[in-house]
Amino acid sequence: MRADAKKNYDHLLVVARDVVAEQGADASLRDVARRAGVGLGTLYRHFPTREALLEVLLRARFDELAARAAALETPGSPADALLSWLRDCVAGAHEYRGVVTLMVAAIEDPESALHASCVAMRAAGTRLLTRAQAAGAARADIDGTDLFALVGALAWLNDQPSLAPRADHLFDVVASAVLTRGPSQG
Repeated sequence: MRADAKKNYDHLLVVARDVVAEQGADASLRDVARRAGVGLGTLYRHFPTREALLEVLLRARFDELAARAAALETPGSPADALLSWLRDCVAGAHEYRGVVTLMVAAIEDPESALHASCVAMRAAGTRLLTRAQAAGAARADIDGTDLFALVGALAWLNDQPSLAPRADHLFDVVASAVLTRGPSQG
């Protein structure tokens, strides 16, 4: 990629992060281009679809979550590790309002630009869940798909203005339903 094209690409990503954080997953691509000071054609050359732009933004976050899960796999309490990752994952999914719908669709669509990142994130969470289950610290009747669904549901709560004030309380309720013992007991 030419230096000027790389500069435009990087600048578009910085601006897109802000616009998507403000407006959610349905953010205006025109706003992204306008705020970046480039033409819409320049934006589309780098990101031909909204999903392509979101994939680049979200892939880095999802990859961080997968790496975080890997780092949590061995040290400390399995319950603490699962709870910590679950909290980070919900925060990551909430970072871009409306992304839950994209995540759910992408995990089912191997052709989606977000599919690989979502699958890797779900697999990472599944490993933490399995570790907690093996230690007797998490319910045995849930799996990684259930955990992924709970992340989506908890992130969705944060997107709802009337429910957002209750999101932390409801996270604790869900966490206590997943864990068979409290954190630091497993």
